[in-house]
Amino acid sequence: MSVVTAHAPRTRRGVELVLLALALLVAMGAYGMVGVAVDGAWPPGLLGYGAGLAALTGGLHLVVRWRAPYADPLLLPVATVLNGLGLAVMHRLDVVRDTGFASRQLLWTAVGVVLAALVVALLRDHRVLRRYTFTAMVVGLVLLLLPLVPVLGTRINGAQIWIQVGPLSFQPGELAKIVLTVFFAGYLVTARDTLSLVGPRVLGLQLPRPRDLGPILVAWLASLGVLVLERDLGTSLLFFGLFVGMLYVATQRVSWIAVGLVLFVGGAVLAWSLFSHVQGRVRAWLDPFAPAVYDAEFGGSYQLVQGLFGMADGGLIGTGLGQGRPQTVPYAESDFILAAIGEELGLVGVFAVLVLYLVLVERGLRTAVGVRDGFGKLLAGGLAFAVALQVFVVAGGVLRVIPLTGLTLPLLAYGGSSLVSNWMIIGLLLRTSDAARRPAPVADTSGTPVAPSVQDASATQVVHL
Repeated sequence: MSVVTAHAPRTRRGVELVLLALALLVAMGAYGMVGVAVDGAWPPGLLGYGAGLAALTGGLHLVVRWRAPYADPLLLPVATVLNGLGLAVMHRLDVVRDTGFASRQLLWTAVGVVLAALVVALLRDHRVLRRYTFTAMVVGLVLLLLPLVPVLGTRINGAQIWIQVGPLSFQPGELAKIVLTVFFAGYLVTARDTLSLVGPRVLGLQLPRPRDLGPILVAWLASLGVLVLERDLGTSLLFFGLFVGMLYVATQRVSWIAVGLVLFVGGAVLAWSLFSHVQGRVRAWLDPFAPAVYDAEFGGSYQLVQGLFGMADGGLIGTGLGQGRPQTVPYAESDFILAAIGEELGLVGVFAVLVLYLVLVERGLRTAVGVRDGFGKLLAGGLAFAVALQVFVVAGGVLRVIPLTGLTLPLLAYGGSSLVSNWMIIGLLLRTSDAARRPAPVADTSGTPVAPSVQDASATQVVHL
């Protein structure tokens, strides 16, 4: 007779706590280095800033430990260090501009972290969201169209993507990407068999049947509608790219990518031919140093060129936090925060930020692979892809790989709506990763499945005769 003792699977919450402490040290160190470089002393509010950030993220860690003990241990620390680094860059800009970006961003951080904690605590099973597939579709479309309401909508820098309520402005499209991801996941998990049926073969590529093209055509037309009505190139690109990416994940058919690329090229050519603001961004991308383009009042390349000059000045290791001139770049706290990091932290700092995003996306995709239900796979994969696509579009625009779109880097750049929505994405990924990493139910001696728990698994003994 042999006795095998089953051990409780490790939750990795201790690993998360250690990494979270390191992330807080990095955030506080960056914040403090700005004060040392500019004033020759540590900032007087450093301890209060660190205590506030530690209380917020530490509280979320406790909620995760309580409600989602098997959640991925890297998601929270990576999100914290990105958020903290963004706060340090905004504090650096506040020193020379006296704008108060850092204090407002810390307030929005509190709102975002609290909402992420509520997602983890109240949403006990991510599969519940599948019940609200078409509700999410309606809510997403309402959020996208909300800036067009005459009383609420307001135009900033040519784009009609904001709503104004008293002194506060909010970008509802940031929340729309979350609820639309829920809708796409719920719809595609139901319709993927139909969308995966074999269609005609053209040039060695299996194309979908004409009657199955409806969903992607609707998404294409909706993204063009956002571009036409709201002058929002970034949200339009994110919306369509997210749907095509999730469609490929659901069906595993390369033909959908080919169809999506054809529609994207067609929409890009149409937008370039019809809209002057798109033409201006393309000119700024192709020939930013031309005097007529550089000096243009609207759609010029001044911002792009200043960002490139700043990163060139930073070189490999940067000028040092607080020792550059990122304030010369318009919107260095939001659209061009990567240029500010490139100037003061150099190419090494830019690579470090991109690696952090790579880790965040990889953990999201790992969750998509590990979770056991189709809806969860599409939800986690869609959220991870949304972050990846947004980072590529923003970094590509700042580095002049593609034209600028007006999006901001998740968790890093200034903006309450973006920060809140991305912390909610972290909450959803934590919840889904808990389901992905939680041990599968085991059967008792009668063959009845029993959900494992830490208490039960540590005391269970299986006897083999």
